[in-house]
Amino acid sequence: MRTLCPNLDREDGLETVLEVPIPEETFTNSNNKNKSWQNMKGWVKPYTDRSSSSPPSIFGGSRSAEIQLLLGVVGAPLIPLPISSTQPISQNIKDHAIEASMAKYIVQQYVAATGGEKALNSIDSMYAMGKVKMAYSEFIAGDGMSLGCNSLGGNVGKVMKMKSVRNGVGEVGGFVLWQKSPELWCLELMVSGCKISAGSDGKVAWRQTPWHNSHASRGPPRPLRRSLQGLDPRSTANLFSNSVCIGEKTINDEDCFVLKLEAEPSALRARSSSNVEIIRHTVWGYFSQRTGLLVQLEDSHLLRIKASPENGAHDSVFWETTMESHIQDYRTIDGINIAHAGRTNVALFRYGESSESHSRTRMEEVWEIEEVDFNIRGLSMDCFLPPGDLKKEEEGCGGGSVGGVAGNVHLGFKIRAGPSRVGVKKVVAIDVDDSKKINDDDNEEL
Repeated sequence: MRTLCPNLDREDGLETVLEVPIPEETFTNSNNKNKSWQNMKGWVKPYTDRSSSSPPSIFGGSRSAEIQLLLGVVGAPLIPLPISSTQPISQNIKDHAIEASMAKYIVQQYVAATGGEKALNSIDSMYAMGKVKMAYSEFIAGDGMSLGCNSLGGNVGKVMKMKSVRNGVGEVGGFVLWQKSPELWCLELMVSGCKISAGSDGKVAWRQTPWHNSHASRGPPRPLRRSLQGLDPRSTANLFSNSVCIGEKTINDEDCFVLKLEAEPSALRARSSSNVEIIRHTVWGYFSQRTGLLVQLEDSHLLRIKASPENGAHDSVFWETTMESHIQDYRTIDGINIAHAGRTNVALFRYGESSESHSRTRMEEVWEIEEVDFNIRGLSMDCFLPPGDLKKEEEGCGGGSVGGVAGNVHLGFKIRAGPSRVGVKKVVAIDVDDSKKINDDDNEEL
Protein backbone atom coordinates (compact mmCIF):
# COMPACT_ATOMS: atom_id res chain seq x y z
CA MET A 1 0.00 0.00 0.00
CA ARG A 2 1.34 3.42 -0.98
CA THR A 3 0.87 6.01 1.75
CA LEU A 4 2.88 8.84 0.14
CA CYS A 5 2.27 10.65 -3.12
CA PRO A 6 5.62 11.55 -4.80
CA ASN A 7 6.26 15.00 -6.20
CA LEU A 8 7.72 14.40 -9.66
CA ASP A 9 7.14 17.99 -10.76
CA ARG A 10 9.82 19.22 -8.38
CA GLU A 11 12.77 17.14 -7.31
CA ASP A 12 13.06 19.06 -4.03
CA GLY A 13 9.29 18.95 -3.39
CA LEU A 14 7.87 17.19 -0.37
CA GLU A 15 5.82 14.05 -0.73
CA THR A 16 2.14 14.28 0.10
CA VAL A 17 0.56 11.98 2.67
CA LEU A 18 -2.49 10.30 1.14
CA GLU A 19 -5.75 10.30 3.10
CA VAL A 20 -6.44 6.76 1.94
CA PRO A 21 -3.50 4.50 0.97
CA ILE A 22 -3.37 3.34 -2.64
CA PRO A 23 -2.78 -0.35 -3.45
CA GLU A 24 0.39 -1.33 -5.27
CA GLU A 25 -1.74 -2.77 -8.10
CA THR A 26 -2.45 0.78 -9.19
CA PHE A 27 1.14 1.11 -10.37
CA THR A 28 0.94 -1.10 -13.42
CA ASN A 29 4.49 -0.31 -14.58
CA SER A 30 6.87 -0.03 -11.66
CA ASN A 31 9.85 0.40 -14.03
CA ASN A 32 8.53 3.70 -15.34
CA LYS A 33 8.06 6.15 -12.48
CA ASN A 34 6.50 8.83 -14.67
CA LYS A 35 3.90 6.43 -16.05
CA SER A 36 3.15 5.13 -12.57
CA TRP A 37 2.72 8.68 -11.37
CA GLN A 38 0.28 9.40 -14.21
CA ASN A 39 -1.66 6.27 -13.26
CA MET A 40 -1.90 7.49 -9.69
CA LYS A 41 -3.05 10.97 -10.73
CA GLY A 42 -5.73 9.46 -12.94
CA TRP A 43 -6.79 7.13 -10.14
CA VAL A 44 -7.29 9.91 -7.61
CA LYS A 45 -8.75 12.37 -10.13
CA PRO A 46 -11.92 13.96 -8.72
CA TYR A 47 -15.07 12.02 -9.45
CA THR A 48 -16.80 14.96 -11.12
CA ASP A 49 -13.95 15.36 -13.58
CA ARG A 50 -14.13 11.75 -14.72
CA SER A 51 -17.86 11.10 -15.02
CA SER A 52 -18.23 12.50 -18.53
CA SER A 53 -15.29 10.58 -19.99
CA SER A 54 -15.86 7.21 -18.32
CA PRO A 55 -16.48 4.26 -20.64
CA PRO A 56 -20.00 2.79 -20.71
CA SER A 57 -20.89 0.09 -18.20
CA ILE A 58 -22.90 -3.07 -18.59
CA PHE A 59 -25.85 -1.33 -16.91
CA GLY A 60 -26.10 1.37 -19.53
CA GLY A 61 -24.34 4.08 -17.54
CA SER A 62 -20.68 4.98 -17.10
CA ARG A 63 -17.97 3.05 -15.34
CA SER A 64 -18.21 5.64 -12.56
CA ALA A 65 -21.86 4.65 -12.19
CA GLU A 66 -20.80 1.05 -11.67
CA ILE A 67 -18.37 2.14 -8.95
CA GLN A 68 -21.14 4.17 -7.29
CA LEU A 69 -23.28 1.07 -7.21
CA LEU A 70 -20.53 -1.06 -5.69
CA LEU A 71 -19.65 1.49 -3.03
CA GLY A 72 -23.30 2.18 -2.20
CA VAL A 73 -24.03 -1.48 -1.52
CA VAL A 74 -20.73 -3.05 -0.42
CA GLY A 75 -18.77 -0.07 0.85
CA ALA A 76 -20.14 0.67 4.32
CA PRO A 77 -23.18 -1.43 5.29
CA LEU A 78 -24.26 -1.47 8.94
CA ILE A 79 -25.18 -4.22 11.36
CA PRO A 80 -28.96 -4.31 12.06
CA LEU A 81 -28.70 -3.73 15.82
CA PRO A 82 -26.77 -1.28 18.00
CA ILE A 83 -24.11 -2.73 20.29
CA SER A 84 -23.37 -1.30 23.74
CA SER A 85 -19.71 -0.83 24.66
CA THR A 86 -20.54 -1.24 28.36
CA GLN A 87 -22.16 -4.65 27.96
CA PRO A 88 -20.10 -7.36 29.73
CA ILE A 89 -18.70 -10.10 27.52
CA SER A 90 -19.28 -12.95 29.97
CA GLN A 91 -22.92 -13.73 30.67
CA ASN A 92 -24.64 -16.37 32.71
CA ILE A 93 -25.63 -19.28 30.47
CA LYS A 94 -28.12 -20.66 32.99
CA ASP A 95 -31.80 -19.80 33.26
CA HIS A 96 -32.18 -19.54 29.49
CA ALA A 97 -33.72 -21.71 26.82
CA ILE A 98 -31.41 -24.42 25.55
CA GLU A 99 -30.86 -22.64 22.19
CA ALA A 100 -29.90 -19.38 23.94
CA SER A 101 -27.67 -21.15 26.48
CA MET A 102 -25.83 -22.97 23.69
CA ALA A 103 -25.29 -19.69 21.86
CA LYS A 104 -23.84 -18.02 24.96
CA TYR A 105 -21.50 -20.98 25.48
CA ILE A 106 -20.32 -20.81 21.84
CA VAL A 107 -19.69 -17.07 22.24
CA GLN A 108 -17.59 -17.78 25.34
CA GLN A 109 -15.47 -20.21 23.29
CA TYR A 110 -15.12 -17.53 20.62
CA VAL A 111 -13.93 -15.00 23.22
CA ALA A 112 -11.30 -17.47 24.42
CA ALA A 113 -10.18 -18.20 20.85
CA THR A 114 -9.72 -14.52 20.02
CA GLY A 115 -7.54 -13.76 23.04
CA GLY A 116 -9.66 -13.95 26.17
CA GLU A 117 -11.89 -11.54 28.02
CA LYS A 118 -9.03 -9.69 29.72
CA ALA A 119 -7.26 -8.99 26.44
CA LEU A 120 -10.45 -7.86 24.70
CA ASN A 121 -11.40 -5.56 27.57
CA SER A 122 -7.97 -3.91 27.38
CA ILE A 123 -8.71 -2.54 23.91
CA ASP A 124 -9.69 1.12 24.00
CA SER A 125 -9.47 1.91 20.27
CA MET A 126 -8.50 0.33 16.98
CA TYR A 127 -7.02 1.28 13.62
CA ALA A 128 -7.00 -0.84 10.48
CA MET A 129 -5.76 -0.24 6.95
CA GLY A 130 -6.41 -2.57 4.06
CA LYS A 131 -7.09 -3.00 0.37
CA VAL A 132 -10.19 -4.19 -1.45
CA LYS A 133 -11.14 -5.42 -4.90
CA MET A 134 -14.78 -5.20 -5.98
CA ALA A 135 -16.62 -6.44 -9.06
CA TYR A 136 -19.98 -7.52 -10.45
CA SER A 137 -20.34 -11.22 -11.11
CA GLU A 138 -23.86 -11.59 -12.51
CA PHE A 139 -26.96 -9.68 -13.58
CA ILE A 140 -30.28 -11.33 -14.45
CA ALA A 141 -33.49 -9.54 -15.38
CA GLY A 142 -36.74 -10.04 -17.21
CA ASP A 143 -39.63 -12.45 -17.53
CA GLY A 144 -39.23 -16.00 -16.31
CA MET A 145 -36.76 -15.23 -13.56
CA SER A 146 -37.43 -17.45 -10.56
CA LEU A 147 -38.27 -15.77 -7.28
CA GLY A 148 -35.89 -18.14 -5.52
CA CYS A 149 -32.38 -16.98 -4.79
CA ASN A 150 -30.62 -20.10 -6.08
CA SER A 151 -32.56 -21.11 -9.19
CA LEU A 152 -33.96 -19.72 -12.41
CA GLY A 153 -37.14 -20.47 -14.27
CA GLY A 154 -37.21 -22.03 -17.68
CA ASN A 155 -37.71 -18.78 -19.58
CA VAL A 156 -34.80 -16.67 -18.44
CA GLY A 157 -34.73 -13.04 -19.44
CA LYS A 158 -31.57 -10.98 -19.69
CA VAL A 159 -28.51 -12.75 -18.28
CA MET A 160 -25.06 -11.19 -17.99
CA LYS A 161 -21.96 -12.88 -16.63
CA MET A 162 -19.44 -10.26 -15.70
CA LYS A 163 -15.91 -10.04 -14.38
CA SER A 164 -14.92 -11.76 -11.18
CA VAL A 165 -12.32 -10.77 -8.63
CA ARG A 166 -11.23 -14.39 -8.54
CA ASN A 167 -9.96 -13.93 -12.09
CA GLY A 168 -7.82 -10.99 -11.07
CA VAL A 169 -10.11 -8.23 -12.39
CA GLY A 170 -12.25 -5.69 -10.62
CA GLU A 171 -12.13 -2.22 -9.09
CA VAL A 172 -9.15 -1.84 -6.76
CA GLY A 173 -9.07 0.40 -3.71
CA GLY A 174 -8.01 0.91 -0.13
CA PHE A 175 -9.59 1.88 3.17
CA VAL A 176 -8.73 3.23 6.60
CA LEU A 177 -10.89 2.48 9.65
CA TRP A 178 -10.73 4.17 13.04
CA GLN A 179 -12.82 2.92 15.94
CA LYS A 180 -13.08 3.80 19.60
CA SER A 181 -16.18 1.75 20.45
CA PRO A 182 -18.95 0.04 18.46
CA GLU A 183 -20.83 3.36 18.22
CA LEU A 184 -17.73 5.50 17.58
CA TRP A 185 -16.11 4.76 14.23
CA CYS A 186 -14.99 6.40 11.01
CA LEU A 187 -14.29 4.77 7.64
CA GLU A 188 -12.70 6.21 4.52
CA LEU A 189 -12.82 3.96 1.47
CA MET A 190 -11.56 4.85 -2.00
CA VAL A 191 -12.08 2.60 -5.01
CA SER A 192 -10.78 3.58 -8.46
CA GLY A 193 -10.80 7.25 -7.49
CA CYS A 194 -14.32 7.32 -5.97
CA LYS A 195 -14.34 7.89 -2.24
CA ILE A 196 -16.98 7.12 0.36
CA SER A 197 -16.77 8.32 3.96
CA ALA A 198 -18.95 6.99 6.76
CA GLY A 199 -18.96 7.14 10.51
CA SER A 200 -20.80 7.45 13.78
CA ASP A 201 -20.30 9.87 16.67
CA GLY A 202 -22.39 7.83 19.10
CA LYS A 203 -25.54 9.83 18.34
CA VAL A 204 -26.00 9.47 14.60
CA ALA A 205 -24.47 7.34 11.86
CA TRP A 206 -23.79 9.13 8.59
CA ARG A 207 -22.48 8.61 5.08
CA GLN A 208 -20.90 10.97 2.57
CA THR A 209 -20.13 10.44 -1.13
CA PRO A 210 -19.14 12.74 -4.02
CA TRP A 211 -22.46 12.09 -5.78
CA HIS A 212 -24.78 12.54 -2.75
CA ASN A 213 -24.94 15.06 0.04
CA SER A 214 -24.15 13.82 3.52
CA HIS A 215 -27.09 11.99 5.02
CA ALA A 216 -27.81 10.19 8.27
CA SER A 217 -29.12 6.73 9.00
CA ARG A 218 -32.51 6.42 10.61
CA GLY A 219 -32.75 5.00 14.11
CA PRO A 220 -29.97 4.67 16.69
CA PRO A 221 -26.34 4.51 15.49
CA ARG A 222 -25.18 1.03 14.57
CA PRO A 223 -21.77 -0.59 14.11
CA LEU A 224 -20.02 -0.92 10.77
CA ARG A 225 -20.40 -4.40 9.33
CA ARG A 226 -16.79 -4.36 8.13
CA SER A 227 -15.62 -4.17 11.76
CA LEU A 228 -17.40 -7.42 12.59
CA GLN A 229 -15.70 -9.25 9.72
CA GLY A 230 -12.96 -10.40 12.08
CA LEU A 231 -11.61 -6.99 13.15
CA ASP A 232 -13.56 -6.40 16.38
CA PRO A 233 -13.96 -9.63 18.40
CA ARG A 234 -15.47 -7.86 21.41
CA SER A 235 -18.32 -6.32 19.40
CA THR A 236 -18.87 -9.63 17.63
CA ALA A 237 -19.19 -11.40 20.98
CA ASN A 238 -21.60 -8.76 22.30
CA LEU A 239 -23.72 -8.96 19.14
CA PHE A 240 -24.17 -12.73 19.26
CA SER A 241 -24.57 -12.92 23.04
CA ASN A 242 -28.32 -12.47 22.48
CA SER A 243 -28.56 -14.96 19.62
CA VAL A 244 -29.80 -18.54 19.51
CA CYS A 245 -28.07 -21.65 18.20
CA ILE A 246 -30.08 -23.14 15.33
CA GLY A 247 -27.85 -26.07 14.39
CA GLU A 248 -24.67 -26.98 12.57
CA LYS A 249 -23.35 -26.48 9.04
CA THR A 250 -20.16 -27.25 7.13
CA ILE A 251 -18.46 -24.15 5.70
CA ASN A 252 -15.41 -24.78 3.47
CA ASP A 253 -14.88 -28.23 5.01
CA GLU A 254 -15.11 -26.70 8.50
CA ASP A 255 -17.84 -27.94 10.86
CA CYS A 256 -19.52 -24.89 12.37
CA PHE A 257 -22.18 -23.94 14.89
CA VAL A 258 -24.78 -21.57 13.46
CA LEU A 259 -25.99 -18.65 15.61
CA LYS A 260 -28.97 -16.58 14.50
CA LEU A 261 -30.03 -13.09 15.55
CA GLU A 262 -33.23 -11.32 14.47
CA ALA A 263 -33.70 -7.57 14.63
CA GLU A 264 -36.53 -6.62 16.97
CA PRO A 265 -39.73 -5.15 15.45
CA SER A 266 -39.12 -1.92 17.36
CA ALA A 267 -35.66 -1.60 15.77
CA LEU A 268 -37.13 -2.20 12.32
CA ARG A 269 -39.80 0.44 12.86
CA ALA A 270 -37.18 2.96 13.98
CA ARG A 271 -35.33 2.46 10.68
CA SER A 272 -38.47 2.53 8.51
CA SER A 273 -40.14 5.59 7.05
CA SER A 274 -43.49 6.54 5.58
CA ASN A 275 -42.68 5.06 2.17
CA VAL A 276 -40.15 2.36 3.10
CA GLU A 277 -40.83 -0.54 5.42
CA ILE A 278 -38.07 -2.84 6.65
CA ILE A 279 -39.79 -6.19 6.97
CA ARG A 280 -36.93 -8.17 8.47
CA HIS A 281 -33.18 -8.09 9.07
CA THR A 282 -31.45 -11.28 10.20
CA VAL A 283 -27.81 -12.07 11.01
CA TRP A 284 -26.15 -15.49 11.09
CA GLY A 285 -22.73 -16.27 12.52
CA TYR A 286 -20.87 -19.49 11.69
CA PHE A 287 -18.36 -20.42 14.40
CA SER A 288 -15.82 -23.18 13.83
CA GLN A 289 -16.21 -26.18 16.11
CA ARG A 290 -12.47 -26.81 15.83
CA THR A 291 -11.02 -23.34 16.50
CA GLY A 292 -13.97 -21.44 17.98
CA LEU A 293 -13.39 -18.58 15.52
CA LEU A 294 -15.96 -16.84 13.33
CA VAL A 295 -15.50 -18.16 9.79
CA GLN A 296 -18.57 -16.72 8.08
CA LEU A 297 -20.89 -13.77 8.71
CA GLU A 298 -24.17 -13.57 6.84
CA ASP A 299 -27.06 -11.16 6.98
CA SER A 300 -30.22 -10.63 4.96
CA HIS A 301 -32.82 -7.91 4.97
CA LEU A 302 -36.05 -7.35 3.09
CA LEU A 303 -37.51 -3.94 2.24
CA ARG A 304 -40.88 -2.96 0.86
CA ILE A 305 -40.99 0.25 -1.14
CA LYS A 306 -44.57 1.45 -0.98
CA ALA A 307 -46.21 2.52 -4.21
CA SER A 308 -46.72 6.21 -4.90
CA PRO A 309 -50.04 6.83 -6.70
CA GLU A 310 -48.84 10.20 -7.96
CA ASN A 311 -46.13 8.37 -9.92
CA GLY A 312 -48.66 6.05 -11.53
CA ALA A 313 -47.52 3.00 -9.53
CA HIS A 314 -49.92 0.70 -7.73
CA ASP A 315 -47.78 -2.26 -6.66
CA SER A 316 -45.08 -2.16 -4.02
CA VAL A 317 -41.51 -3.09 -4.88
CA PHE A 318 -39.52 -5.48 -2.70
CA TRP A 319 -35.73 -5.46 -2.36
CA GLU A 320 -33.98 -8.40 -0.72
CA THR A 321 -30.28 -8.03 0.04
CA THR A 322 -28.10 -10.92 1.22
CA MET A 323 -24.44 -10.50 2.20
CA GLU A 324 -22.21 -13.49 2.91
CA SER A 325 -18.67 -12.87 4.21
CA HIS A 326 -16.08 -15.63 4.41
CA ILE A 327 -13.50 -14.69 7.06
CA GLN A 328 -9.99 -16.16 7.09
CA ASP A 329 -6.27 -15.68 7.75
CA TYR A 330 -6.43 -15.08 11.50
CA ARG A 331 -3.23 -13.66 13.02
CA THR A 332 -2.40 -12.61 16.56
CA ILE A 333 -1.81 -8.88 17.06
CA ASP A 334 -0.94 -7.82 20.63
CA GLY A 335 -2.62 -10.95 21.96
CA ILE A 336 -5.81 -10.50 19.88
CA ASN A 337 -6.70 -12.91 17.08
CA ILE A 338 -7.64 -10.75 14.06
CA ALA A 339 -8.79 -11.87 10.60
CA HIS A 340 -6.58 -10.44 7.85
CA ALA A 341 -8.44 -11.52 4.71
CA GLY A 342 -11.84 -12.50 3.43
CA ARG A 343 -14.41 -12.38 0.67
CA THR A 344 -17.96 -10.99 0.63
CA ASN A 345 -20.63 -12.07 -1.85
CA VAL A 346 -23.72 -9.87 -2.26
CA ALA A 347 -27.02 -10.75 -3.94
CA LEU A 348 -29.62 -8.05 -4.66
CA PHE A 349 -33.06 -9.28 -5.63
CA ARG A 350 -35.80 -6.93 -6.82
CA TYR A 351 -39.37 -8.12 -7.37
CA GLY A 352 -42.91 -6.83 -7.35
CA GLU A 353 -44.66 -4.82 -10.04
CA SER A 354 -44.60 -6.71 -13.35
CA SER A 355 -42.48 -9.81 -13.82
CA GLU A 356 -40.31 -8.17 -16.48
CA SER A 357 -39.06 -5.67 -13.91
CA HIS A 358 -37.67 -8.41 -11.66
CA SER A 359 -33.90 -8.45 -11.41
CA ARG A 360 -31.07 -10.08 -9.53
CA THR A 361 -27.59 -8.61 -9.22
CA ARG A 362 -24.55 -10.28 -7.73
CA MET A 363 -21.44 -8.49 -6.52
CA GLU A 364 -18.32 -9.59 -4.74
CA GLU A 365 -15.51 -8.06 -2.75
CA VAL A 366 -12.15 -9.45 -1.67
CA TRP A 367 -10.28 -7.66 1.09
CA GLU A 368 -6.92 -7.89 2.82
CA ILE A 369 -5.79 -6.17 6.00
CA GLU A 370 -2.34 -4.57 5.75
CA GLU A 371 -2.06 -2.97 9.20
CA VAL A 372 -3.87 -3.28 12.52
CA ASP A 373 -3.11 -1.51 15.79
CA PHE A 374 -4.86 -1.03 19.11
CA ASN A 375 -5.11 1.67 21.79
CA ILE A 376 -4.31 4.58 19.49
CA ARG A 377 -2.97 7.59 21.36
CA GLY A 378 -4.51 10.95 20.53
CA LEU A 379 -7.65 9.52 18.96
CA SER A 380 -10.18 12.10 20.16
CA MET A 381 -13.89 12.60 19.64
CA ASP A 382 -13.10 15.13 16.92
CA CYS A 383 -12.14 12.22 14.67
CA PHE A 384 -15.74 10.99 14.66
CA LEU A 385 -17.64 14.25 14.08
CA PRO A 386 -20.17 14.13 11.23
CA PRO A 387 -19.73 16.36 8.16
CA GLY A 388 -20.69 20.00 8.52
CA ASP A 389 -23.46 19.80 5.93
CA LEU A 390 -25.26 16.97 7.72
CA LYS A 391 -27.00 19.26 10.21
CA LYS A 392 -28.07 21.64 7.45
CA GLU A 393 -29.63 18.79 5.51
CA GLU A 394 -31.57 17.58 8.54
CA GLU A 395 -32.82 21.09 9.30
CA GLY A 396 -33.91 21.49 5.70
CA CYS A 397 -36.16 18.43 5.80
CA GLY A 398 -39.54 19.01 7.36
CA GLY A 399 -41.70 16.54 9.20
CA GLY A 400 -41.10 14.46 12.28
CA SER A 401 -37.95 12.59 13.14
CA VAL A 402 -36.87 9.26 14.48
CA GLY A 403 -33.69 9.13 16.50
CA GLY A 404 -32.76 12.69 15.58
CA VAL A 405 -33.00 12.10 11.83
CA ALA A 406 -35.55 13.87 9.68
CA GLY A 407 -38.47 11.69 8.86
CA ASN A 408 -39.58 13.36 5.62
CA VAL A 409 -37.36 11.35 3.31
CA HIS A 410 -37.74 10.08 -0.24
CA LEU A 411 -35.99 7.35 -2.16
CA GLY A 412 -33.76 8.15 -5.08
CA PHE A 413 -35.86 6.32 -7.70
CA LYS A 414 -39.39 6.05 -9.00
CA ILE A 415 -41.55 3.01 -8.47
CA ARG A 416 -43.09 2.10 -11.77
CA ALA A 417 -44.06 -0.86 -13.84
CA GLY A 418 -42.54 -1.92 -17.12
CA PRO A 419 -39.10 -3.14 -18.20
CA SER A 420 -36.40 -2.42 -15.67
CA ARG A 421 -32.93 -1.07 -16.06
CA VAL A 422 -30.74 -1.24 -13.00
CA GLY A 423 -29.80 2.35 -12.41
CA VAL A 424 -27.37 3.39 -9.75
CA LYS A 425 -29.88 5.24 -7.61
CA LYS A 426 -32.24 2.30 -7.72
CA VAL A 427 -29.79 -0.02 -6.00
CA VAL A 428 -27.93 2.44 -3.84
CA ALA A 429 -31.23 3.56 -2.28
CA ILE A 430 -32.59 0.11 -1.51
CA ASP A 431 -31.57 0.49 2.12
CA VAL A 432 -33.62 3.06 3.99
CA ASP A 433 -30.35 4.19 5.59
CA ASP A 434 -29.54 5.78 2.27
CA SER A 435 -32.91 7.50 1.92
CA LYS A 436 -32.68 11.24 1.48
CA LYS A 437 -34.58 14.26 0.27
CA ILE A 438 -34.06 14.84 -3.44
CA ASN A 439 -35.61 16.81 -6.26
CA ASP A 440 -37.91 15.21 -8.80
CA ASP A 441 -35.30 15.85 -11.48
CA ASP A 442 -32.91 13.50 -9.68
CA ASN A 443 -35.37 10.60 -9.73
CA GLU A 444 -34.55 9.52 -13.26
CA GLU A 445 -32.23 6.58 -13.77
CA LEU A 446 -28.67 7.20 -14.96
